[in-house]
Amino acid sequence: MKKLLLLLLLLFSLSGSKAQSNLDSLWTVWQDETRVDTTRVGALQELTQEGYLYSNTDSAFYFAKLQFDFSKAKGLKKQMAGALYLQGMIFSENGDYASTLAYYENSLALSKEIADLKTVARTLRSIGNIYEIMGDYVLALDYFKQSHEVNEKLGDKNGVANTLIDIGYIVYYQGEYGKGKSYFRKGLKIFEEIGDLNGIAGAWLSIGNVNNSQGNYVVALDDYQKSLAYYQEIDDGYGIGLALNNIGNIYSAQDDNTSALYYYKQALTLAMETGEKVTIAIPLNNVGSSYNALGEYDSALVYYQQSLSIRLETGNKKGIAESYRSIGGLYKAKRDYDTALDYYKKSLEINEEIGNKNGAAASFTSIGMVYHQQRAYKKGNAECEKGKAIYREIGSIVGEAYACECLYEGHKAMGNGNKALEYFEKLQILDDSLRLEDIAIKLQQMEFDRQMMTDSIAQAEEKLYVQMEHQQEMRTEEKRKNISLGAGAFILLLALALFSRLRYIRKSKVLIEKERDRSENLLLNILPEEIANELKEKGKASARDFDRVSILFTDFKGFTEASALLSAQDLVAEINACFEAFDGIVGKYGIEKIKTIGDAYMAAGGLPVPSNDSLKNTVLAALEMQEFIIKRKAEKDILGQPAFEMRCGIYTGPVVAGIVGVKKFQYDIWGDTVNTASRMENSGKVGEVNIGQVSYELLKNDPNFVFVNRGKIKVKGKGDLKMWFVKRANE
Repeated sequence: MKKLLLLLLLLFSLSGSKAQSNLDSLWTVWQDETRVDTTRVGALQELTQEGYLYSNTDSAFYFAKLQFDFSKAKGLKKQMAGALYLQGMIFSENGDYASTLAYYENSLALSKEIADLKTVARTLRSIGNIYEIMGDYVLALDYFKQSHEVNEKLGDKNGVANTLIDIGYIVYYQGEYGKGKSYFRKGLKIFEEIGDLNGIAGAWLSIGNVNNSQGNYVVALDDYQKSLAYYQEIDDGYGIGLALNNIGNIYSAQDDNTSALYYYKQALTLAMETGEKVTIAIPLNNVGSSYNALGEYDSALVYYQQSLSIRLETGNKKGIAESYRSIGGLYKAKRDYDTALDYYKKSLEINEEIGNKNGAAASFTSIGMVYHQQRAYKKGNAECEKGKAIYREIGSIVGEAYACECLYEGHKAMGNGNKALEYFEKLQILDDSLRLEDIAIKLQQMEFDRQMMTDSIAQAEEKLYVQMEHQQEMRTEEKRKNISLGAGAFILLLALALFSRLRYIRKSKVLIEKERDRSENLLLNILPEEIANELKEKGKASARDFDRVSILFTDFKGFTEASALLSAQDLVAEINACFEAFDGIVGKYGIEKIKTIGDAYMAAGGLPVPSNDSLKNTVLAALEMQEFIIKRKAEKDILGQPAFEMRCGIYTGPVVAGIVGVKKFQYDIWGDTVNTASRMENSGKVGEVNIGQVSYELLKNDPNFVFVNRGKIKVKGKGDLKMWFVKRANE
């Protein structure tokens, strides 16, 4: 072991001597006045960047200023622009972004003057990076796009790919996950074409970040492992640290905080070697989060404060917001709810200012959870609803599950059984889609591989040394140890048994309580309240005749075409988004959802409690459903994504209603009215609500509606039926 240490010290010494020798050589070139001016300036620039930029900014600035003054005296404008750019980099290292931007803008102006497009593209991108750190995503995006255009003119594929990645991150931060992933994949394709391994590694890392944010943990882990392999191939310590940090995020998402801490600490060590403050702050905060989750609050706060200090110094607004939310979580865990709220609200303010939708959603939900702890359940639910809406907008399954859990707990505490059950079931669906079991298996395999790899000779040697010392100690204190170990083992086993039993009881109580809530409210979720009450009281519910019920049918046009363009997961998510909106609409107008059949949705007005307004409310619900689908399609068209169009039909008449089946029973309706309503939908048109003659006669004098007479339409099995399109009177 001593020989190994001596060898490492010798190599380090030689490496340091070699590096210093190289700097001395560059200084010699600069001082040699017989050399060409551009050669001398080039040596000075390399001396500044390689020797002092990341270690001694004062010396770096001195050499950069020397480079600028010499270039100006010699009329070397290109070199002057380079020196200005270098001075901007130095101020960036110190977190002085105002000065950084000033130097970059001067360098940009000079580069444009001499038409040095390569430097123009580089400087535009660097300015974009500064605005990104400052949280001004609008300006950052503008500069990245300018840089992208210049790189395309130059035919610089590496520059084009890098700016695609830059643009992808901005739209990703703004919540457009699909669009961000599309930019990342375009960048990846170019990097693969030109064989840029560093670029390939970075692109896979970026794609993994999107998949991680969407809750696609299995896919994200594969992406991160690809990225890590490429970074290891080119021995890029900075990149290896980023990949390890993000793998730690996957463990953290699975609540395996011990493993997450292992990866975060490795990432922190590598980040500190690079000396890049913005990067160091990330694993610092993550190490703090692991300690927080493990209940080691003092250690967590130390790391959180170190991370926040760097982020405040560098002006990284997105990072500052993240640190505030992390510290808020620590105080929430310590039950200091007022302090937690202060930090969460600070985080929310910054996230809204910079347009970081995922961060804002997380802050809203965290605030809601604190309000729940303070028993302000109504306020808490309102905040969690805001978070859920944003998470759904940006497509974050893991975030939506987080918000649904908050809403489940809030409504449960308020005694809102139906709403609590609704969110509990949504939470179960979202958890299932996260494929937690699959990721657990992959992580176990990773841990096995890691354990095998880390079993090195050095560790074995160290282990042997420890064992020898332990054996010597055992021989000298054998009797005392035997007694102590025996007693200790007994106490430990007893404590473990009690602790295991306590955990089992607590988990069982939680599960029993949730299942009781589920059982109490399940009937109300699948049956009308009157029918559910009759079923609970009598053990059965009799079928009933209704004289006038308005049946509503919807059906998506182009469903088959859309299913060919969407993945199974995206297709189900799109249908679910539409039907979830429909559920809200029928609830708003007090009509009864009957069932969904594939992509068709069926509801009825006027049962189980007849109402004079049931037809009107059914038509209003149908019109609002069409408005939702039309608006959603317009939004999807802008994004170039497939979307549904819809037909809708209504018919009014007598039906029989009752419960079908013994297992998985459901409330259903029968009669010719149901069949005719289905024909109304089939004979309708996209974007319209088609009604029959009976419905028209009952509604024709209502001033809220106008009608378009379609005449008689031939209907299969029904002959010619009169039909009408109904619209709002103000349209």
